[in-house]
Amino acid sequence: MQSLLRRLISSRPQTLERDVVTLTLEQGQRVDIKRVRDPRAKRIKLSVDERGARLTLPARASLVSGDRFLLEHRQWLLAQLEIYTSHDTLPLLVRETTAALPLRGESVPLLWHEGRYARLSLSEHALHFHAPARASDATLRRALREFYEAEARTDIGRWLPKYLPSLPRAPTRLRLKVMSSQWGSLSPDGSLALDLALVLGRESAFEYVLVHELCHLLHADHSRNFWREVEARFPAWRGEREYFHAEGRKLKGSLRALLSGQATDAT
Repeated sequence: MQSLLRRLISSRPQTLERDVVTLTLEQGQRVDIKRVRDPRAKRIKLSVDERGARLTLPARASLVSGDRFLLEHRQWLLAQLEIYTSHDTLPLLVRETTAALPLRGESVPLLWHEGRYARLSLSEHALHFHAPARASDATLRRALREFYEAEARTDIGRWLPKYLPSLPRAPTRLRLKVMSSQWGSLSPDGSLALDLALVLGRESAFEYVLVHELCHLLHADHSRNFWREVEARFPAWRGEREYFHAEGRKLKGSLRALLSGQATDAT
């Protein structure tokens, strides 16, 4: 027992191992796939998102088994990549070039102005970006993120008073994050996290995600009782879920492109 405890205490935490493998598809395309060995993974998994293709291997899986898995699923991979390349290139934030930005389900005209510091504001008909001539791209992207966060908090502030009276308690904290797959989460301590990309989509979809996570204050699972609470507060939730199926990847990809400065294809 003591030797086991010593091994547990002295063992170093396992880390992810990453490299890139190139797969040639039947049509001749060469695709770079990020290969990740994850000690927490229980099975081989192939996924595609706005950042590209990723092959996840459990700790004991061989590279040969991973290569075989890629070959067996190359048709699925090709189909997913076609979805990604079937849309227009995602937007980038380029000074004096970017003429519109996504906000609340619309493409809002963007006007550029000289200013003492970088800030973004919204008027009745357009967005206005004020920035010094020497402002770096990173400074512009930081100002854009601050603007999106402020607009998201404004929306949440309009909706929360309608739903809080019927809940046992309010969330303990609100965080806006760039999420890879989820749209929101509620931790056991009541901390609420929402994807910042929500403010790019239509308002009703954003409000639905907020209601969804608030209902987890009543039921931590996705039982019938949980969905009954969602239905009572937001009867049109099914339509919003379909909206995310159709537009969700593009929303997430657009936010990543705007905040990272790296253009990728929409999904």
